[in-house]
Amino acid sequence: MSLDKSFDSETEEVINILRPTNFDEFIGQENVKLNLKTAVSASKIRSQPVDHVLLYGPPGLGKTSLAKIVARELGVKLTSTTGPALEKPFDLAAILNSLEQNEILFIDEIHRTPKPVEEILYSAMEDFRLHIVTGQGLFAKTIELNLKPFTLIGATTRTGLLSSPLRDRFGIILRLDYYSDADLCQIILQSAKKLEIEIEDSAAHILASRSRGTPRIANRLLKRASDLALVTGVSLITEKIANDVCSMLQIDENGLDWLDRKVLETLFYNFRGGPAGLSSISASTGEPEDSLEDVVEPFLLQKGLIIRTKKGRCLTEKGKNLVTRSKTLFS
Repeated sequence: MSLDKSFDSETEEVINILRPTNFDEFIGQENVKLNLKTAVSASKIRSQPVDHVLLYGPPGLGKTSLAKIVARELGVKLTSTTGPALEKPFDLAAILNSLEQNEILFIDEIHRTPKPVEEILYSAMEDFRLHIVTGQGLFAKTIELNLKPFTLIGATTRTGLLSSPLRDRFGIILRLDYYSDADLCQIILQSAKKLEIEIEDSAAHILASRSRGTPRIANRLLKRASDLALVTGVSLITEKIANDVCSMLQIDENGLDWLDRKVLETLFYNFRGGPAGLSSISASTGEPEDSLEDVVEPFLLQKGLIIRTKKGRCLTEKGKNLVTRSKTLFS
């Protein structure tokens, strides 16, 4: 199981404690913040809702946190849901009809919204009207509802699965990129302060370098390091504690976890470096295709260890060299 998928039991209470509450507290993603701050300021001046926003990028980079910050900066309520939770058009219609003036609807995993539900978003986003068809055949009729102006913030890890009609209705489209080790170190130190955890700067640097460029993972590594420090009877997270917790979690000095290395190993030994289709890699590793595509693959691509071709995934020379130099890690 990948590191990003292995902490599902993390409590919502802790996650909320660590979430930044304003743009100044949100570390990194400077261009995204600048665009959102400008949109929020313009919205306040015009007394109109912010244009619909699409945030995309790998999981764990702060899309949900940014949506909450936008709502807080505007002083409006944020209603959250997910694409898969909107099973029927009436599910979405009920939410949209309950929104007050300038409020925000946040839809995570918006690419997984069922097509019939997605289609009623078109008129809702464009002219704040709902057109819902009820019944079938001769008994079909259309219900029209006027909505109060609102802002939709959609979050997705896979923009390619969004239909063009939906994507084109977003006025602000912003990509979140992986974080630098320096930004992650600041995030870890900030989180440690919030959680009242003592940590050496050097230990924070170690955890940051093993966090796959992802704040969610950085915070979870901090929590695991805190657990290890507590169990071993020390009050300070040292370099040794940081290194030990990474070893326990099978995270190497490149930030690769067991599943990352398994994918590289599979491509190298089973498919002679590739190309190999996603379904074949999934069958060989026992990991679902969506987990590989959403969590593992983006990081390996960003590290320059694999490439995607029309025929499938291939190891780069860098990826091949890593496998051959690190045979003990792939055993």
